[in-house]
Amino acid sequence: MAESKLRTARVVSVAAATAISLACGTNYAYSAYAPAFALRMKLTSTQSNLIGTFGNLGMYCAGIPIGLLVDSRGPRPGAFLGSLSLGAGYFSMYRAYEGGPGSVSMPWLCFYMFMTGIGGCAAFAGSIKTSALNWPQSRGTATAFPLSAFGLSALFFAALSSLAFPDNTSDLLLLLAILTFVLVFVGTLFLRVVPHTTTYSPLKTQDRSGSDTSTLLKRTKSGDSRYSTARISQDEPGTQTEGISYNVDTPNSPTEFNEPEGQKKGADETSSLLSKSSGSAPGDIPYQEPNVKIEADHDSRHVDIRGLALLSKRKFYQLWLMMGLLTGIGLMTINNIGSDASALWHHYDDSASPDFIQERRLMHVEILSFMSFCGRLLSGIGSDLIVKKLGMSRFWCLFLSSSTFLLAQICGLNIDNPQLLGFLSGFTGLGYGFLFGVFPALVAESFGVGGLSQNWGCMTLAPIVFGNIFNLAYGHIYDQHSIILPNGTSHCKDGIYCYRNAYFITMAGSLAGMVISLWSIHHDWAEKVKRQRERDRGREA
Repeated sequence: MAESKLRTARVVSVAAATAISLACGTNYAYSAYAPAFALRMKLTSTQSNLIGTFGNLGMYCAGIPIGLLVDSRGPRPGAFLGSLSLGAGYFSMYRAYEGGPGSVSMPWLCFYMFMTGIGGCAAFAGSIKTSALNWPQSRGTATAFPLSAFGLSALFFAALSSLAFPDNTSDLLLLLAILTFVLVFVGTLFLRVVPHTTTYSPLKTQDRSGSDTSTLLKRTKSGDSRYSTARISQDEPGTQTEGISYNVDTPNSPTEFNEPEGQKKGADETSSLLSKSSGSAPGDIPYQEPNVKIEADHDSRHVDIRGLALLSKRKFYQLWLMMGLLTGIGLMTINNIGSDASALWHHYDDSASPDFIQERRLMHVEILSFMSFCGRLLSGIGSDLIVKKLGMSRFWCLFLSSSTFLLAQICGLNIDNPQLLGFLSGFTGLGYGFLFGVFPALVAESFGVGGLSQNWGCMTLAPIVFGNIFNLAYGHIYDQHSIILPNGTSHCKDGIYCYRNAYFITMAGSLAGMVISLWSIHHDWAEKVKRQRERDRGREA
């Protein structure tokens, strides 16, 4: 009964994390109202892109300090901070829009969007850490739910706005201010890390002489860890025991007991969230008796690398570069799909009304969001299956993301009919989803879950560099083809040529991502073969 209540509490906590994440991805809805906001405030395309870029900066720059807060104080303080920052940022944007041109300076507009980014980052970090800790043996699947909700955020708010406040940017901003605050604040009340229970019973093994010897396990400190699981076996064949666990709540008294129910041989990260299991958190190292050898895979249950220690790891730079390249490619289209739609429709049908074009912008934001949701869900759950069932590398998901982005860039370079622009937004959303659905699991697998939030914060510095490069390049290219109207607004009638050259840049980035991901897959395979040979030599010895 107690275990059933704990499992229910974990499910409720994941549901709360999912609801919180639904409010965290609203920066991706910026392109839905950016053209109307720029028209109202008399901003150029470069200025509008700069405001959107500051939203991304808030989301990614705050990663490390927010990660340190979440790792040291738990998920709730970060989520609570996120609710305040989201509400304040969007409400300030709403007031600026109501005030009209000149009411607020550019630096303040950038700061308001920066606040919304910080809010999304803080709340999202809390939700992801909670899901990862509550379901350590289903980490890819557990984090897939809040990750998918994050991707669905733009669709949710765009659809809600179009139903409740059609063609009203002011009401959309007010809706964002109120609903993001409420979703995160209420969700925080149900957000908690649920401890894992274990069952105690004596466990003995036979040594080579046939006498009983106890297998001792040693308590070690580790971030958020409470339990550790390892597979151990005697040197003599046929005397293997698996799943030894211990409770760190009983220090200085090594205890031996059988594995908890649901953690038998074969339990792994593909275990269902609804199945009965008691996972173990990473980071603890079992004591090794003489004549006993540890057979533990190199995963997040046995690794804890964080802070400056990351700088000595080649895999950190490898992941950081992939994160930057692919997010930068995705962000360029996500932030500018509204401008793409406007340019194509003005060239294709100059009689198209502003209201009609605004509907098309919202439609593409919804397509982006929905496809990102699908990609995140498929990638998060699928990466567990790829690793545990097929024995392949999670980097295959990044190769799939790079390939999908390449298709999107080809669409961006060739689609001049606005009725076909959905292919660009659809492939971009899918590729972005494939990327983010697997990346937290890759970070946790590579560096451990104890410092997941701060390590994720380090990774999110990469989009600042590449996102700025691609976004500002787009804005510069778009402005080169635009004219300034008498009312102070910019306008481009060159259709696809308003922005086409920007997609040549991102296509090169997609090709680079494919090459790096293939190299990473090869390197993972080589490392796996090397570890297996070392194990085989150890058994022979």
